[in-house]
Amino acid sequence: MVELGALPTVLALFLGLVLAFLVKFFFSRAHTNLPHGKMGWPLLGETLAYLKPHKSDSIGIFLQEHCSRYGKVFKSHLFGHRTIVSCDHELNMFILQNEEKLFQSSYPQALHGILGRNSLILVSGDVHKKLRSLALGMIGGTKSTVNFLPSIESLSISMMESWKGCKEVVFCKEAKRFTFNLMMKQSLSIGPDEAVTAQILEDFHTFMKGFVSLPIYIPGTSYHKAVKARERITSTIKGIIEGRRKENRLQNGDFLDVILSKENLTDEERVSLILDLLLGGHETTATLMALLIYFLAHSPQALQQLREEHLAIRKNKNDGELLSWEDYKQMNFTLNVIYEGLRCGNVVKFVHRKSLEDIRFKEYLIPAGWKVLPVFTAVHHDPCLHENPWDFNPWRWDDQATNKKVSFFGGGQRLCPGADLAKLETAFFLHHLVLNYR
Repeated sequence: MVELGALPTVLALFLGLVLAFLVKFFFSRAHTNLPHGKMGWPLLGETLAYLKPHKSDSIGIFLQEHCSRYGKVFKSHLFGHRTIVSCDHELNMFILQNEEKLFQSSYPQALHGILGRNSLILVSGDVHKKLRSLALGMIGGTKSTVNFLPSIESLSISMMESWKGCKEVVFCKEAKRFTFNLMMKQSLSIGPDEAVTAQILEDFHTFMKGFVSLPIYIPGTSYHKAVKARERITSTIKGIIEGRRKENRLQNGDFLDVILSKENLTDEERVSLILDLLLGGHETTATLMALLIYFLAHSPQALQQLREEHLAIRKNKNDGELLSWEDYKQMNFTLNVIYEGLRCGNVVKFVHRKSLEDIRFKEYLIPAGWKVLPVFTAVHHDPCLHENPWDFNPWRWDDQATNKKVSFFGGGQRLCPGADLAKLETAFFLHHLVLNYR
């Protein structure tokens, strides 16, 4: 027991220790060459300001103010950790190219609760190499099947047909429906009209709402609902896996066939791979499509040239003849449009990394254990790299050097395994869209 008269002394000592901790926490390494910046509030840091919503085709007020005040590389306190924020393309590429050497993937713990511990986004080291290699093999193998291109095109045509007679189409919603149905078909050989598709889609919408919510695991919150939705999706996919095993049926030519043929995987890893493919192939590709419609609506010249390219392709085909790989190779301006949509729209704005040791890059020190955020948005809108960066200008991609000034698919060991698939799906969808709708 502490005597009453000694209480002020104990309280003063306690407050002194807390103050010393905060001083050490926020101002440690002050004598080193840390980038300039500020740590913000205790515990929260500057996280709320950093996450303040802003338009996809802008970098937001937070980055504008901090880059103006501190430069393209600055320190902060984000997501509960001391952080180096990089809006510098050279440093970003250095970070991406040194994955598992100097840096490591390090996402907030809340994402682990939603994505699961075996998610390709979260795992590192040998586990990541194994799962990524399988993802690349699945996508590569599926692309070589005879029904791969027809399935993409038939779903595109079916979607266009469903719009006939509609006075209004909510395109973002339709794009998500298209990409989800396509990924269900490619991953699990399940069609859009099957009951399980609607079941997983409903849970997936709940899952995505929690993905960007406050990580409060209390019944009724979006985060709690998302975790429960993932559990239901996991249970459904496990049921599909068991069904195939019982029927000894591995002739669908889909992603699940490839996964089940690999004996070095656990069922948890198999489910995580399917979920990762649904997440990446559904949400990000649909967002890209919606962004392209927005940008093309504001660029009549680009829309006209896009339509002319696809008219030329269609003129060399018979009525009802489906697109081929050779047709896709002729879609040069289409790819320019897709790349420019990715640059302007920034589907993935930044990634989470952690430094594994003290790292010196130019005049900066990145201390061991600090979080590092390479911000792609800032690089894609950097006037030092792109002329009139806020203009939607697909013709800038005629210059091959532009490819070296972007990183919308990431880089290094974590280069998006589904990048080519996303471009193909979007190109085929745009083909039928520009030829059938104004």
